[in-house]
Amino acid sequence: MLTTCCSQCPSVFDTDATRHGLPLRRSYVAPRPRSRTSAKQPKNELTCCLIYSFKFCVSRIKDLTPALFWGWQESEEKTVARTAQVYARTALPVIELPLLIQYLESESKRKGSRITAPLVRQAKALYEKKQYGPLYELMWQERTFRQQLLDGKALPGDSPQYAQWEAARAAFSPVEPKPFTSRWAMSYEPGAGLQPVQALTSTFLHGSTAHLIGNMVFLFLFGFTLEMALGPFVYLAFYLLCGFGASLFAGLFYDNMGGFGLGASGAIAGLMAMYAVMYRMRRIRFFYMLAFYFNYAVWPALVVLPVWMAFELAQHFIGGREVAYMAHFGGLLVGAITMWLYMRVKAVETPVDEEGEKKKAALAQQEAVNQAIRHAQKHTHALDFNQATKAWRHAAKLAPGHLKILRSWFESARHAPASEDFHAAARSIFKLPGHTDAERQLQHHAWRSYCERAQPVPRITESTMHALARNFVRQGELADAQKLCRMLEGSATHPQWAGTLTMLVNGMAKTGKLEDARAWLPALQRDAPQEAITRWLAMQQPAA
Repeated sequence: MLTTCCSQCPSVFDTDATRHGLPLRRSYVAPRPRSRTSAKQPKNELTCCLIYSFKFCVSRIKDLTPALFWGWQESEEKTVARTAQVYARTALPVIELPLLIQYLESESKRKGSRITAPLVRQAKALYEKKQYGPLYELMWQERTFRQQLLDGKALPGDSPQYAQWEAARAAFSPVEPKPFTSRWAMSYEPGAGLQPVQALTSTFLHGSTAHLIGNMVFLFLFGFTLEMALGPFVYLAFYLLCGFGASLFAGLFYDNMGGFGLGASGAIAGLMAMYAVMYRMRRIRFFYMLAFYFNYAVWPALVVLPVWMAFELAQHFIGGREVAYMAHFGGLLVGAITMWLYMRVKAVETPVDEEGEKKKAALAQQEAVNQAIRHAQKHTHALDFNQATKAWRHAAKLAPGHLKILRSWFESARHAPASEDFHAAARSIFKLPGHTDAERQLQHHAWRSYCERAQPVPRITESTMHALARNFVRQGELADAQKLCRMLEGSATHPQWAGTLTMLVNGMAKTGKLEDARAWLPALQRDAPQEAITRWLAMQQPAA
């Protein structure tokens, strides 16, 4: 089968599979809108029925395109192929095919025609080899010549072969299938005129499984997100409008070129433009390909729209005639204008991949932290502790609970024990929750160093000291925990005092330090008289 004008097919999925040496007709995929349940409740049962019936219809559109392809178009192609074998055994080829070749030669000389000289040479070679079947399939797609032939205008009535042709044609015509694809596709034949019905129906036609799958991928990538944002009603209306506008726009450029156009990629191009307008300056990932090189780029969505449009224009002027690039351009134009106008009258909430955004933010945060660590390490290795302290402080702001950063900040700041950084680093370490051994060990190490070096005096709150004392008890550092409690004993009114004291004395009792535990009995009897450890220690008092 010869290539027809494939309107509206994304070039990345164009294929050049051939049969009998001639390119196969290209095509593309119709829409697959996905329904989404509305959160609003219908006012009555009739409204409910209408809404859900409509949504069911929208969801079934994804089944319409495969049904048309496998139910009608593919069946038509197989029938035409079988009919071509019957045709080759009749008397018609030697009469009609020379006329077809003459028609192709005259069309190849017409300006703007899609028929090329190489195509004419291929047709002549097939005729010389008596391969009439492929030529019949070619003739089946040449709508203008075929109509002239059936109307008896291709062969003059005074021709010696006319009577033989008329009889053979009358016997063969009932065998031929009725055209389906050419009937509902956009015709670019001379005199085709305005075709509003075909402008819509052609978006549901295609010609190969590869194009069906390819367009479904593009439709899912862009259509799924748009339907979530717009809802099934508006989404379907805009999809059809983009396909309709793209087909009519393509007709302005390909009229009188010959052949016919079909496919959904004009509508899908409209969805791509709507997607870009909806996300505006948000940076999103796009796939691109230059010759044999392909990669992903992260650009603002609106920046990509003129790039797409420029690409389609360039392809229109330098590319082949098998793809209707102006249908893509028209779809992009209609989609962009439609979405812009819609967003002028109604706010559109763009769907966001929350998990993806969180992962991106986490990766960006981790990269910032790593960069801050590298910067701080450079100053540390140079023994520039003043700059290193500032750099580690900045890193600690980015990752407040990072133990390595806190330790490095504290170690750099301890060279200036009167500085605010030294006190701030210590406080940041002391405020760690102490849930892990690593945190408690860091706190204990920092506490000892802080007590020795802090100038003029340690500057930490009582609540922080209570938390440290408890963590030291958990770690088994009872001596330092007891020192903290001695410092806190003067503030026995603190709400955490009774709990901290009880925890310390329990730790001492469990480790066999009863004498140290008994030393706290007066404080327990005064501040925690109802605690079990208080009563137990009172019973352990030696007899007078």
